[in-house]
Amino acid sequence: MEMVLRALAIYLVLMVVFKIAGRRALMQMTSFDLILLLIISEATQQALLGNDFSVTGAALTIITLVVVDMLFGYLKRYLPGVETTIDGTPVILVENGRLLEKKMKQADISYDDIMAFARNGQGIDKLADIKYAILEQNGHISIIPTSK
Repeated sequence: MEMVLRALAIYLVLMVVFKIAGRRALMQMTSFDLILLLIISEATQQALLGNDFSVTGAALTIITLVVVDMLFGYLKRYLPGVETTIDGTPVILVENGRLLEKKMKQADISYDDIMAFARNGQGIDKLADIKYAILEQNGHISIIPTSK
């Protein structure tokens, strides 16, 4: 039972950490982010398994994590407000070519982040050509160009 409790605790800790880190943490990774992710995964593995390196222990941990993830999926589907609490909501960052700086600051998104998505996804190189830039729940920025 200790393995199940460890897995549940680590799952919740990681969920809270990534919620605090914000959706920016989910955007494209830099080499620093990759290194950090590798370190987190190693620390998580140690915390999950402790001194038990058996296949059974690893399998039980994996099953626990998958079941907890499925439970959160059901909670999000059937309880109002849970999805918003866990995943957040989309945030409009640009409206009709105008930066919404307060929302950008809250989301920790810069002008350069928005323009990088605009160039990569839509080939847009001017802010005036963006009707809406929306920070999605998954951390990506959707760009809706102005009609020409």
